[in-house]
Amino acid sequence: MQLMISANQIQQTFEEYLQNLDYSHNPDNLYAPIRYVLSLGGKRIRPTLLVLAYNMYAEDVKSVYDVAVGMEVFHNFTLLHDDVMDNAEMRRGSLTVHKKWNENTAILSGDGMFVLAYQYLAKCNPIYLKQVLDLANDTFIGITDGQQFDMDFETRSDVSESEYIEMIRLKTSILLAACLKMGALLGGASEQDASLLYSFGEKLGLAFQLQDDLLDVYGDAKVFGKRIGGDIVCNKKTYMYINTCLLASEEEKGILAKWAQYEGDDMDAKIEAVKAVYDSVGIKGKAEAKIEELFNEAMSLLNKVSVSEDRKNVLREYALGLMNRVL
Repeated sequence: MQLMISANQIQQTFEEYLQNLDYSHNPDNLYAPIRYVLSLGGKRIRPTLLVLAYNMYAEDVKSVYDVAVGMEVFHNFTLLHDDVMDNAEMRRGSLTVHKKWNENTAILSGDGMFVLAYQYLAKCNPIYLKQVLDLANDTFIGITDGQQFDMDFETRSDVSESEYIEMIRLKTSILLAACLKMGALLGGASEQDASLLYSFGEKLGLAFQLQDDLLDVYGDAKVFGKRIGGDIVCNKKTYMYINTCLLASEEEKGILAKWAQYEGDDMDAKIEAVKAVYDSVGIKGKAEAKIEELFNEAMSLLNKVSVSEDRKNVLREYALGLMNRVL
């Protein structure tokens, strides 16, 4: 087989492919937000993982670009609706759709993206159509379950770490896992390899989401692409919040409880007060240790995949890059 294509090459050619697709249908005020969302860029992690997994077993990578588009369009649909539910103002450094247009437009455009995702998934090799759609269906309903758990947790004060990990597995990890498995299956991988790549994606997704949670508190808004402290504002029961509650003094727990019930407008004060408790219990270091643990588990699973090391290395290096690490 030829050498693996690099992740950068995949991202560049996929982005060109995505931006050249035609979304100019009537009514335009339904499709303009879709064009807007897909033009905002992003890391294109999910399609990149799908194509990298495919390229571990086959070479004609552009043959799966439509399937990769389907998974990326679905991902952006979930972000569009998430932003409405969270009343988020910014996404990737730009106004969210419901702020630029309105909530009704955002909901309906999201619905359109959901249908478009299936249209592109259905363009896969017909031999694998049932496997692709079954995997997509299981993934999409799981993500919906995860989103509902996430919203339910906002009004609960007894969310456990295990409940949170399961929620982010559903909401975030299984889409990464499904992209890897889908790419592998389309490339002709064995069921064992496809399953290992799925498990690798689950662990990588957990590490990635915990890092996202960490950046939401300790990141740079300009780099992060959205307001810092959004999870605190929305009373999200993140890994850091849950474990801070376990480690905090009674006085600090009182501070957290007070701000959880806060209904005023000074969100900067809320963010700073909660972050001060995080700092007091050293939650940043604890979260970083958990991220390290999950990432190492992911790498162990990738090591078991039965392809040559040079073909695994491209995916390994990409995963390390996602976590801002080097091989």
